[in-house]
Amino acid sequence: MNAPTSNDWPAGLLLAYYGDDFTGSTDAMEAMAAAGVPTLLCLDKPTPELLARFPGVRCVGLAGSSRGRGPQWMNDALPGAFASLAALGAPILQYKVCSTFDSSPETGSIGRAIDIGVKHMRGSWSPMIVGAPRLKRYQAFGNLFATVDGVGYRLDRHPTMSRHPVTPMNEADLRVHLGRQTARRIELIDMVQLRSLDATARVRALGGDDTPVVMIDVLDEETLAAAGKLVWEQRGEGVFSASSSGLQYALAAHWRASGLLPEAPGLPTARPVDVIAAVSGSCSPVTAGQIRWARANGFHVERLDLRRALDKHGGGAEIDRAVGVAVAAIGRGQSIVVHSAEGPDDPAVLEFNATAESAGLTRQDAARRVGAGLAEVMRRVLDQAELSRVVVAGGDSSGEVASALGISALSVIGGLAPGAPLCQAWSDLPRRDGLEIVLKGGQIGEASFFGSVRAGASLS
Repeated sequence: MNAPTSNDWPAGLLLAYYGDDFTGSTDAMEAMAAAGVPTLLCLDKPTPELLARFPGVRCVGLAGSSRGRGPQWMNDALPGAFASLAALGAPILQYKVCSTFDSSPETGSIGRAIDIGVKHMRGSWSPMIVGAPRLKRYQAFGNLFATVDGVGYRLDRHPTMSRHPVTPMNEADLRVHLGRQTARRIELIDMVQLRSLDATARVRALGGDDTPVVMIDVLDEETLAAAGKLVWEQRGEGVFSASSSGLQYALAAHWRASGLLPEAPGLPTARPVDVIAAVSGSCSPVTAGQIRWARANGFHVERLDLRRALDKHGGGAEIDRAVGVAVAAIGRGQSIVVHSAEGPDDPAVLEFNATAESAGLTRQDAARRVGAGLAEVMRRVLDQAELSRVVVAGGDSSGEVASALGISALSVIGGLAPGAPLCQAWSDLPRRDGLEIVLKGGQIGEASFFGSVRAGASLS
């Protein structure tokens, strides 16, 4: 590896990011760790005392929950979060978004996050990279595409994202979609311009005191590395970027091409364990297929009854019941999945608005209550059973569970599926410190995912 110059490889942190949900936060951490960049994910604002335990870290993340929140919540919570990360001195401050751009003006507004975040960096542009070929996400001429079972879909025709229960994607052109969330100027460097010698000049021409968002197409490994080069070399005095983990992959690709990193070292293979416990709040058909696989392959699969769980009088009894079933299964050596839904057509999903209303809750409050219920199940199962490895499926559920377990930070210790690494928990609670945990987004993983987590390797 060539010796890096001080201009290319500054001392201290290279990147600090806020994740809009917990699964996305671990996805970004995996991308950096697999490239050979030591990364720590904090579950609360990073403190000097915590960071002192990890002196070699070059990237720090802060796991958040903004993807399911409204604009006012973002106004209240994000300035402090961004300020704490900006104070770490990294030249790039990222608001990490989902690679399917889950957002709307009312929920998880990426535009609102950008308007808050750009104030914390001095750059004259705000680059945006969403495409991530490793995750089968592609952006071409500003339009976002994703593949399902080997078939590519424009996102507004995607079988899941076009019907998302909270933030359905009805527009694949990200300039249009983001334009509904912010009045900020939005520009594009498309894949043709990116491959030309004029991309740098275009960045300089587009920049201004209004700090425009500049989207960068990523379609393949060539455009990925070119996008990373553009962001890194035009970071100036520091930039704010609302991007998927495509930003991490792009920067790593450029650093490798520049000799600053070795060829991607990858991640260690996770060791097998006998039993795992999983909770799932995901409504994705991908997760539904994984639950079906688990049921057919010896896992005990138990539904959390949402009407009972959300009832203010009977909710505790439903949690008690699910915990009892899970602990009994683990006691007989059987892995367990406790879930609240099995795909977007599950009656629990289709009737969720009515269920929330009957419980006297808004949809958002009910969704958080479900996540809190799953978190309580996992917390109590860990207190009552001997387990070393657990899984949480669903972004909102992951945030609730990780917070409830008293975890301070996470680091990557092994590879499983792209976007869902095996992590080690760091905690002041002896029973949680060292716990192995996987936080899985709804669209991540093959059908055998839960089996892979238990086996420590991909299953065919």
